[in-house]
Amino acid sequence: MESISLDAIDLRLLDALQQDASQTNQRLAAEVGISPPTCLRRVQRLRQEGLIERQIALLSPDRLAAALGHGLQAVVEISLDRQDTAALDAFEARVIADDAVQQCWRVSPGPDFVLVVAARDMPDYGALAQRLFTADANVRNVKAFFSLKRAKFDPKVPLAP
Repeated sequence: MESISLDAIDLRLLDALQQDASQTNQRLAAEVGISPPTCLRRVQRLRQEGLIERQIALLSPDRLAAALGHGLQAVVEISLDRQDTAALDAFEARVIADDAVQQCWRVSPGPDFVLVVAARDMPDYGALAQRLFTADANVRNVKAFFSLKRAKFDPKVPLAP
C-alpha cells in the first residue's frame, strides 16, 4: 500500500463526513473552516485515494420493523476443517457474495470467521445456514448468536485529532 498524507483539515473533513455525508459542500466547508472550492477539491482527492469507499444511507431496523417485520440478526462463528489460503479464500468469496451476509471478518484466534447475517425469520436463517454452511464440506463448526437488541451500532472510524 502506498502512503497517503493527511493533514488536520483532511481528518476534520473525514470526521464530518462520517457524521453526515449528506450535507452540502458549503455547509461542510463552513464546518471545517475552508472555502467551498478547497473543500470540494479535498473531498474529491480523499475519494480518489480510496479513503472514502462509498456514501450510503443507514436505515433504522427498529423503525422499519413495523413495515417489514422484525427479522433476525445473528453473529455467527465459523470454524473450517482446513485453513489453507485456498480454503479460507473460497469460503470468504462464497459468503461475501450472499446478500444476507452484512459483515464478514476473518479472525484469529478462535473461529476462522465471524459473520453478521440478517434473515427474515428462522426458516430464512435455516435456508441461509444450509446454503452457506451445511453444503460446504469444509465447515467444521457453526455457532450462531441471535440478537435480542442492538444497543449500539456505529460504523465510524476513530480519527486522531
